[in-house]
Amino acid sequence: MKHCNIYICLFVVALLSACSNTKYLDKGQLLYTGAEINIIGDTITKDAKKNLEDDFKEQITPNPNSTFLGLRPKLWFYNIAGEPKKDKGFRYWLRNKFGEEPVLLTDVDQEFNRNLIENIAENQGYFNVRARYDTIRNGKKVKVAYQVTPNAQYIIDRVSFPTDTNALAKEINNTKEASLLEVGTPFNLDVIKAERERIDNQLKERGFYYFDPDHLIIQVDSTVSKHKVDLLVRVKKDIPDLAKHPYTIDRILVFSDYSLREPRNLNDTLRRRNRFLRGRNAVDTQSDTQQSDYLIIDPQKKFKPQIYDRALYFKKGDLYNRTNHNLSLNRLITLGPFKYVKNQFVLRDTLNRKFNVMYMLTPNPFKSLRLEVLGKTNSASFVGGELNVNWRHRNFLKGAELFTASVYTSTDFQLGKENTNNIYRLGGNVSLVWPRLVAPFHFSSSSGFVPKTRLRLGYEYHQRSDSYTLHNFNTSFGYLWKESARKEHELNVLEVTYVSPQSITASYEEEMQNNIALQRVVEKQLIFGPTYRYTFTNTLTPKKHTVYYNGMLDLSANLTGLFTGANVDKGNEKTVFGVPFSQYAKTEHTFTYYLQLTDKTQLATRAIAGFAYPYGNSAYMPFSKQFYVGGVNSIRAFRARNLGPGSYDGGVDENSRRNRFYEQAGDIKLELNVEYRANLVGFLNAAVFLDAGNVWLINDNPDIPGGKIGKDFLSELAVGAGVGLRFDFNIVLLRTDLAFPIRTPYFEKENRWNFKNIDFGDKTWRKDNLILNIAIGYPF
Repeated sequence: MKHCNIYICLFVVALLSACSNTKYLDKGQLLYTGAEINIIGDTITKDAKKNLEDDFKEQITPNPNSTFLGLRPKLWFYNIAGEPKKDKGFRYWLRNKFGEEPVLLTDVDQEFNRNLIENIAENQGYFNVRARYDTIRNGKKVKVAYQVTPNAQYIIDRVSFPTDTNALAKEINNTKEASLLEVGTPFNLDVIKAERERIDNQLKERGFYYFDPDHLIIQVDSTVSKHKVDLLVRVKKDIPDLAKHPYTIDRILVFSDYSLREPRNLNDTLRRRNRFLRGRNAVDTQSDTQQSDYLIIDPQKKFKPQIYDRALYFKKGDLYNRTNHNLSLNRLITLGPFKYVKNQFVLRDTLNRKFNVMYMLTPNPFKSLRLEVLGKTNSASFVGGELNVNWRHRNFLKGAELFTASVYTSTDFQLGKENTNNIYRLGGNVSLVWPRLVAPFHFSSSSGFVPKTRLRLGYEYHQRSDSYTLHNFNTSFGYLWKESARKEHELNVLEVTYVSPQSITASYEEEMQNNIALQRVVEKQLIFGPTYRYTFTNTLTPKKHTVYYNGMLDLSANLTGLFTGANVDKGNEKTVFGVPFSQYAKTEHTFTYYLQLTDKTQLATRAIAGFAYPYGNSAYMPFSKQFYVGGVNSIRAFRARNLGPGSYDGGVDENSRRNRFYEQAGDIKLELNVEYRANLVGFLNAAVFLDAGNVWLINDNPDIPGGKIGKDFLSELAVGAGVGLRFDFNIVLLRTDLAFPIRTPYFEKENRWNFKNIDFGDKTWRKDNLILNIAIGYPF
């Protein structure tokens, strides 16, 4: 430990001494270290000064060289690399890809920045702003100081809207109640731009398809009063006549098999169709379908026309509005079978102000087959592989139904063991998703996402050669719908799991005689009931603050247990088809928060809390429904499912549960994670993380001492720390995390913190404590 600390100190000292970058500058060159803003004047508040200063610094160019703890390591790497002889190789990469070229004073256009500062201030109502600049030199380093005198900010005194009697002026005037231009607020050019967009959006909802924000002008009169302005919202005089009127929908045409490679002239297609119909005086049932208000051009009859009734919001005679425009496009995209979705609004009747709506849909290939081959290894000396075959059909019943079928097999076997406990898995599942709610009740959704119904069936054969064989059957039926892009619901009306043991070995039977936990693994299990999951996220929109929340509720046999009077504690255990059913309530909540510190750094945090309570017909939670921690996406300093519950140690000797690949789980879960992420260069990212958590049992189990939760459960939190590298290749992100425990809950209470034992220089310590996690994607 002492030697390791000495090495670290020497490295830091070397880094500090090496990061003097000015010695690499040529004669006369000065390293630019940034801008200093000094706002002078007592006419504006302290908060207003701070906001102005932030706006100035955000826009001033260029940015100085990046720093870390006051140093400029990327500039240092650029300097020490020297001039490479070739445009490739390590030196070229270190200098031009990893390093950072020095930003010099000569790179700074100080006059441009001065004008920029004045322009920013004027856009926020400081019409009499003055700015000047000077340089402050310290050796070969220099910064530019900008002195700004903004004077008083102008305030909006009056806002007027058009008073004309034409349709356009009336509609604009009708929107003024929601105006962003408020009397008494400071003048701001960004707000004025937003007001034009707001009016345009409102007009688009009222049929003004051809209107544009540039057709509006907001005049500013600053002569009415001192430091006050009048704003006059007006329509430009030279706008096109099309933009002055609202429009309605006439015909709605759907081209279900539109090819981007061989685009057809849609108008020619319609003219040929109309000539044909005039000759036949009937609808060509082999090519077109008249469905409600839609004319569907589908020569090969690939789709049932009913799918468009659920996807398209426009009807013949409707006034155009942007909401229905966007909802229709979103629903067509989220249906699933279409790769590209385009639409056109074609003016048909100028006099009556009507146009046709054309939807051009390019289908995906309906059928696809995917083969996956995986290799794996873990800490119990298990190695193995897995083979997955997945087949899907995106239009299974010609109604945009998604059908998937998959089969898989895997094996894990122990190396270097005489009495191996090899694991074999063979299974498959099928799933059918309808792009509608298959239900006896009516459900309407105004979101741009199609509600869906899903049916799933699955089976798995699971064999541990030295222990037992299990048959696992499962099925579910439920609904998925999105309230918006941020809010998603999943309700399984019924989810059933049936586990049946077979071929229990004599050695396992002997071991489980006095071990309730091992007995429960091979018990017959019947689990049935509803589950509900809710997800909220704004991570799809890049922001400084983003959150993700997922909440789950799982109820098993609650009504069945109530009606039958099941109570295992009183010896009144009930069965269904001779199998005791599980009765419990379970909930789990995950909250993740991301703070974007800079363009290249982020702080990610996560909290997970779960609670499962068996009652009525169950004394214990089914093993498959319990919580666990550890592993590549959890507490990375501990192996998956080898931690807890509580202070219990499941790996104390060769004949322990760990030797049997025993999975340690609990009824209560608490987990906390913090991770600092930074982009080093290009595809290479780094992270420093801290994980904490554990699981506990609700009821005492004599075979798992220390597993039940108590009042001092916080002292049983496991804590791990580590560093990681992430290789982001856009298509896939490869993650490597090296972690070690700093608090171990199954040690004696006074010895659980491990700081004094950390010794990176000791080979034995590294072997016993360092865990390398390799995975795809971020842990959270």
